Amino acid sequence: MTPATQTVVTTTDVAAPATPDDVVGRGSTAAPAAPRADRADAVTRILARHGDAGPADLDWDGDQLDLAERQALRRVGGLGSHSSELRDVTEVEYRQLRLERVVLAGLWTSASVEEAEASLRELAALAETAGSAVLDGVLQRRPTPDPATFLGSGKAADLKEVVATTGADTVVCDGELSPSQRRGLEDIVGVKVIDRTALILDIFAQHAKSKEGKAQVELAQLEYLLPRLRGWGESMSRQAGGRVAAGAGIGSRGPGETKIELDRRRIRTRMARLRRQIKEMAPARETKRSRRTAGGVPSVAIAGYTNAGKSSLLNRLTGAGVLVEDALFATLDPTVRRSRTPDGREMVLADTVGFVRHLPTQLVEAFRSTLEEVQGADLVLHVVDASDVDPEGQVAAVREVLADVGALDVPELVVLNKADLATPETVARLRSRLPGAVVVSARTGEGLEELREIVAERLPRPQVDVDVVVPYTRGDLVSRVHVDGEVLEEEHTAEGTRLRARVGEHLAAQLEGARTAV
Repeated sequence: MTPATQTVVTTTDVAAPATPDDVVGRGSTAAPAAPRADRADAVTRILARHGDAGPADLDWDGDQLDLAERQALRRVGGLGSHSSELRDVTEVEYRQLRLERVVLAGLWTSASVEEAEASLRELAALAETAGSAVLDGVLQRRPTPDPATFLGSGKAADLKEVVATTGADTVVCDGELSPSQRRGLEDIVGVKVIDRTALILDIFAQHAKSKEGKAQVELAQLEYLLPRLRGWGESMSRQAGGRVAAGAGIGSRGPGETKIELDRRRIRTRMARLRRQIKEMAPARETKRSRRTAGGVPSVAIAGYTNAGKSSLLNRLTGAGVLVEDALFATLDPTVRRSRTPDGREMVLADTVGFVRHLPTQLVEAFRSTLEEVQGADLVLHVVDASDVDPEGQVAAVREVLADVGALDVPELVVLNKADLATPETVARLRSRLPGAVVVSARTGEGLEELREIVAERLPRPQVDVDVVVPYTRGDLVSRVHVDGEVLEEEHTAEGTRLRARVGEHLAAQLEGARTAV
């Protein structure tokens, strides 16, 4: 199948939510229940890959795929519209699905139609990043999502027709569905239904590379899955076995532990283990951060919307050689590199995970430790894709996440990237709405020198004045002053190197310990 996006969005106005009588419920005959396939249980398969052995579990790389491999998934055969592999699944299998042929479904509520369409376009980009071909889409205007089927009954029927016409395998809804909404819509359209959160989690699972990143993503996935476990047919009402399940336990709790109860218990156990492992990994990163802080090295965090060009900017500023892809969420694990300001001071720059509209709460919580790179920075470079159709929406989404992790008080410098692709009118509008923003192009190099100068001005300077003679045997301290401090005067004497400089507190203490009194 040729990987192509052919999104055709149809819009319907709805004055008010459909009444219960208008909603096709789970008991409707509109879509017969999918037959039960003879296959291994999904929870068992997923947890078996991780097991209960401990930290070594995190070495498993699962289905983490590079971009070319993910795109190749679009050409995988055997996943047609009649595939029981996609129809007959439990909720916990979503991260193993190959979203081959999808139809999008969105709502236009209180936002403008432009914002609703922008959100649906972004959903299409997310689906393609996951390895899908987007065939069609529907957009309905209604005040609130239908509590039973997300879309109203009429639009849900239209969606069923679109799915049948296009031969789609999966419907992706632009929002977070409750378990009952997912089941209700699934019963109508007759194919797998997932939501925006499940899609983003799937992409994160493909991109996670480090042990900590994998653990964070898996924890977010399990938190999402736990309230959504749902069996098809009799799969989740099977007994766990043993004497109680056989009815032999006097005073026992009745029919025994059902399959879904067992799965929930195992998932909770796994989540507790992952939280402990993530907590155990935090000290190593904190030690590195503390070492940089103690050395008086200022830090700059590069944050922004996904695919705004953060990694490209890091490469331009530091020559880091970080992976750059024209794909959403290409960077999950923070990359820290050293560089120098134009006046010669050393600094560190950290590239962080990209944000997106409606970033799942589970991911914000799971990646909170990683986002501490932003919280502990001296300056945040907030990178905005100036060529995007809704750059202001990107800015609002990023600032919302920064507020969630307590990083909104960190000094911010807005960087309008991709200036070579943006229209002059858009750049002028953004500069008026975002005072002090710097216009750059990481691709062409435009504006980078101005950016470096402004970063140097914004970074904190050493605050302690020293006037010391450093013995020649401590030339390392003299070098540190040149790198981390501001040398005001330097003189070579018989006793050593006389320095009058401005340095950080930690370095000042070291100089005092090694100095010869002037």
